Amino acid sequence: MSSTGAVVAALRMSAERRMVEALRAARAFGPDQAIPVVPDRNMGRLALRGLLRQKAVRQTAPGLYWLDEPTYAAVSKSRRRLAIGVAVVAVIFGAAIAIATSSEAQTPAAGPRPDQLAFRALYEELVETNTTLSVGSCTLASERMAARLTAAGYSADDVRILIPADRPRDGNLSATLHGSDPSAPALLLLAHIDVVEANAADWTRDPFTLVEEGGYFYARGASDDKAQASVWVDTLIRFRQAGFTPVRDIKLALTCGEETADIHNGVEWLLAEHPEVLRAGFALNEGAGGLLDADGNRVALAVQAGEKLYQDYRLDLTNPGGHSARPRKDNAIVAMANGLSRVGAYDFPLQLNPVTRAYFGSLAETQPQYAADMRAVVAGAGPDAAAAARISAVNPVWNATLRTTCIPTLIEGGHAPNAQPQHVSANINCRIFPGNTIADTQAQLATLIDNPAIAIATVGAPDPTSPPPALSDAIMGPIRQVAGAMWPGVPILPTMSTGATDGRFTNAAGIPTYGVTGMFGDPDGGGTHGLNERIRVRSLYEGRDFLFELVRLYAMQAE
Repeated sequence: MSSTGAVVAALRMSAERRMVEALRAARAFGPDQAIPVVPDRNMGRLALRGLLRQKAVRQTAPGLYWLDEPTYAAVSKSRRRLAIGVAVVAVIFGAAIAIATSSEAQTPAAGPRPDQLAFRALYEELVETNTTLSVGSCTLASERMAARLTAAGYSADDVRILIPADRPRDGNLSATLHGSDPSAPALLLLAHIDVVEANAADWTRDPFTLVEEGGYFYARGASDDKAQASVWVDTLIRFRQAGFTPVRDIKLALTCGEETADIHNGVEWLLAEHPEVLRAGFALNEGAGGLLDADGNRVALAVQAGEKLYQDYRLDLTNPGGHSARPRKDNAIVAMANGLSRVGAYDFPLQLNPVTRAYFGSLAETQPQYAADMRAVVAGAGPDAAAAARISAVNPVWNATLRTTCIPTLIEGGHAPNAQPQHVSANINCRIFPGNTIADTQAQLATLIDNPAIAIATVGAPDPTSPPPALSDAIMGPIRQVAGAMWPGVPILPTMSTGATDGRFTNAAGIPTYGVTGMFGDPDGGGTHGLNERIRVRSLYEGRDFLFELVRLYAMQAE
């Protein structure tokens, strides 16, 4: 065999191995487990044709393939001597092979795969479309993503941009990949495309230019939530290109206003005006990713079910004031400060629900130094108070997972440095544990403040409430299957969000909504809502692969 022939044979074998490993990782061992396979480059297509010809890989539908493991084993055995010969020649011409395979390899050291580069371009376009409330346009972002879907073959009837009449820049994108069973409840892929404001002068890099640096993507929205939004669009494009027909409809909804829900929320508007685009058996959303330690090692993969109720309360205190040289005992600032101090010092009662019990039970496996206390917290009918106090002191998220929390966030008062204040106002932000009401929390605040002169009122329209959706085997089984293949040994961590997502609206509308991204994040939160927002390049690409396969498995469920 010539050196060129050896190189070609080695390349083809390498492409074949990658394809077989991908099918094994997805457990595609039969017709009902077939997955979409889109070979990259000529060598991948040659490898697939060879495997099909030898019946080691079989096709169930256009673009869908599965691995016949016994046949592949027999083929591999019969080729063993030839493979050894190729390997010897490959060693002789190692330098040539290294150069030739550099663009084919799918390891991090070799750079992104061709399909990842195509995804990166889509991601970059969405991230660099400014969607802030002040000057951005979700409508433009929706139009750009819609153009990509129609270019991939989706009809105009299946891709819609829905815009509130009084908010022309707050457009939402809806798209559907139709399934073979119209009676099967749809799967909804939900993500918001609006982002938090970003002051370019404060950032190290332009917040609206995607920058890849040091293994990270930097930009406003790089993580929250344009990472998942981009993956959803990319997933539908890949399914269309592979000719994949799911059992159930797959619906996509990219919405505007999650970050500014008190002003306008796209999901709430769609539920009222276009409920058909969100109607589904269940939804996948933001709300949880993977956890990394300080060294970048994977600790756990989180799955969010349910969230706390967000509510602000405004406090107002007015009195006559007067000259600062004749101080009053009921000084408005002092009185307000005393009330706020009591709120800040108070711990609401400890509470658990099935999700938070599972959270601490699973987390104990990853936190050996706190495992005993975590297990004690969930062992009895109610949390062990001493154990809860110890873990709450270690991590504020653990404390927030165990109870309602209320803290002062804003205060304003006074009108002159030499006068007693005539009016003081403050804001208390509460994250209310599921099952507790806004009214009961307000009553507890009044008790703590203990000053009838301080008026307490709710701010904004109350968010809807609902119990956490069930983490059934139908939901968790595919997550365990895909995560187990990609990250063996990494535990699955059920979580309740201590913040708020659009899931509060869809859950209340009867659409069970789960937060799952497969994107592992740094312990410091990656600058989300803050400066220099970032996501690991590795985490984004892994999350894309994870969600693609997860959606495929869910889409093939009949109910």
